[in-house]
Amino acid sequence: MKIANYVDTQPTEEVPGVFKREVITAADGAPNFCMRVFEVKTGSSTPNHSHPWEHEVFILAGQGVVTGKEGESPIAKGSVVFVAPDEQHCFRNTGGEVLRFICLIPLQE
Repeated sequence: MKIANYVDTQPTEEVPGVFKREVITAADGAPNFCMRVFEVKTGSSTPNHSHPWEHEVFILAGQGVVTGKEGESPIAKGSVVFVAPDEQHCFRNTGGEVLRFICLIPLQE
């Protein structure tokens, strides 16, 4: 079992204004999934991209929009998002505070 505070994991800046913490990984003994915490500064966004695996996302703080095949949809604290495999997607902070979310993905080989 691992119990930790996510802020104790060093963030990496993925693109300007977008920080990622990999808080549970294979190094922790997780055989199937990776848990990441993202923080997106006001006005910043993740790149518009796709990949062959799904995402499960839970919005912890802030507000913004997620762009997918159906266009833009608003997201805010408490929102959950499922991104299907190979679906183009992007998370953008449109609010006045950090957009923070948990993102679960399958472990990559």
